[in-house]
Amino acid sequence: MSYNLNYNNKENETNLDSVFNDRVADQNVIAKYITKVYGWMFLALCLTGITAFLVASSDFALQIMGSSRFIFFGLFLLQLFLVGFLSLRIHKMSSGTATAIFLGYSVLTGITFSVLLLAYPATLLAQTFGITAGTFAAMSAVGYFTKKDLTSFGRLMMMGLVGIIIASVVNFFTQSATLYWIISYVGVAVFVGLIAYDTQKIKQYALLEAEEDRKKGAIMGALALYLDFINLFLMLIRILGGGRKD
Repeated sequence: MSYNLNYNNKENETNLDSVFNDRVADQNVIAKYITKVYGWMFLALCLTGITAFLVASSDFALQIMGSSRFIFFGLFLLQLFLVGFLSLRIHKMSSGTATAIFLGYSVLTGITFSVLLLAYPATLLAQTFGITAGTFAAMSAVGYFTKKDLTSFGRLMMMGLVGIIIASVVNFFTQSATLYWIISYVGVAVFVGLIAYDTQKIKQYALLEAEEDRKKGAIMGALALYLDFINLFLMLIRILGGGRKD
């Protein structure tokens, strides 16, 4: 009896060691995957910033951008189309195609963001970028390290995002100053929450079985975090934009 008990204890210890090693291996895989996702996101942000600077520095590009409101509106619609197309069709495209669309979207965003370089002073833009980056890092850490399932929280944030979109459309016609500020502050709260939620969701992509699926998941994760960062920056610049250039 004593022999069997000792044997079972050894077997249990072996099983526990195996489970522990598997968990450690999973954590290492997730950490490497998250690093890759953030690499794609950082590249996209760099492309957006470089493109915005080049367009804002080009009189010819600005002349084309300012020649008609329909051009800017058309670029905005194209951005929405690319995000929607990538989100809905990524399962039918290769990871290379998804990557190209994602990077193309970041360049397109840079074109439309060029107006910010003309509308706001560089010090305000730098300050807002710093605040955005710091907030993003903090909430990413929350999403990565928390043990709590943020699925329900994420659904709440998505509902808030839908509300922001609807309110923004309404305010496009009403031009209400009160609604403008409500959208801005609620928008900051929503995108701060989405950063944590999206970070946690990306961890699940790292454990997908198929390599191609993991690559696509990395692009979709990078896109989600990129959009969170960009939109948080936009909401903060609306709030801190008292230093708008004349």
